[in-house]
Amino acid sequence: MSSPLQLTQAQQTNNIWRLTLAQALAGANSIVIFATSAIIGHQLAPDPLLATLPISLFVVGMALCILPAGMIAQRYGRVTAFLSGTSLGVLSGVAAMLAMLHSSFVWLCLSTIFGGAYAAVVLSFRFAAADGVAPERQAKALSLVMAGGVAAGIVGPQLVTHTMHLSIPGWDTPDFTGTFAIQALVALLSAIVLMGVRLPRPSQEDVSGGRPLGEILRQPLFLPAVICGAASYLVMNFLMTAAPLAMHFHGHSQADANLGIQWHVIAMFGPSFFTGHLISRFGARRISILGLILTAIAAVVSLDGVDVAHFWVMLIILGVGWNFGFLGASALILQCHRPEEKNRVQSLNDFIVFSLMALGSFASGGILSTWGWDIVLWVSFAPVIVAAVILLVVANRNSLSGQSI
Repeated sequence: MSSPLQLTQAQQTNNIWRLTLAQALAGANSIVIFATSAIIGHQLAPDPLLATLPISLFVVGMALCILPAGMIAQRYGRVTAFLSGTSLGVLSGVAAMLAMLHSSFVWLCLSTIFGGAYAAVVLSFRFAAADGVAPERQAKALSLVMAGGVAAGIVGPQLVTHTMHLSIPGWDTPDFTGTFAIQALVALLSAIVLMGVRLPRPSQEDVSGGRPLGEILRQPLFLPAVICGAASYLVMNFLMTAAPLAMHFHGHSQADANLGIQWHVIAMFGPSFFTGHLISRFGARRISILGLILTAIAAVVSLDGVDVAHFWVMLIILGVGWNFGFLGASALILQCHRPEEKNRVQSLNDFIVFSLMALGSFASGGILSTWGWDIVLWVSFAPVIVAAVILLVVANRNSLSGQSI
């Protein structure tokens, strides 16, 4: 087994800070989409059942992009893949501007596909932070980069709130047009930050080496890790997609919805300052299970009522649950590959996660419009239970802690 090329302490610190800042900027981009697309989709869609289609297509963009991004990273290096992703982030903002200027649902959908492709590349930042880092420090490096989402949670919703009525001189600009112009500029700034990241260039062994993919997939650790990550992300996206529109249906303001999303995103990324330490101390599997439990508790809280407080508390607990579940699963994935296999295994994991997540995202809008918010909440329990059973039963049966890679 080959060893990862170790970076100097200064290089590791530089990479982590740049990736954290880029994570914050890119996270703000995604929050703009989640805070606005269901509302704008409800205005522009030819049928109310299609109101959340743009957010569902955001997830499709993630699934479509992750494997090509992994191939670019494997052949040309992660930084090249990162810069390709940020270019799609710029296109996302531009396409959304055109959607508002021309009242075009098609352009809105296209913008969220681009935004999802950008977000897929951004999620690989967490794995990039572990490149060249000693194995015992990888979980902490991974979680520190994800902590950049805290800034995104503060900046993103406020960006929407303070720019939604912004006018562009010389244009008859509908609400949110200026927001999307800023969104494109933020993606461009992220690209500038990423240019300074220094990571090992892929070797010939990185490009063509490693075990057959089938052998990697048959590892007893791989399936539980993927399913836990998929369930954590699927349910989080399922509920977050529907929540702003559900708040709108129950008479709550856009500002209330924006603030709920803000605290949700802070809760998603805030625990990252210590999640790595928890994983190191208690193990990735225990932290993943805790995340699934918190996700279920979030749904229970929201079943109790539809006041603003119920939505906010649900979104906060949901965010913490996602953090523990998804980062725990990501730490498990780091144990499933050798250094030369990392891009293939990581991108395959994310592809499976995002593909399953897309199914839930497509379903959320239709379920909300047809059967209401309570049914959305009840449906969310199913993937959580499945993931918990697999982690507790399948993982124990195969002796996770003794797996050899």
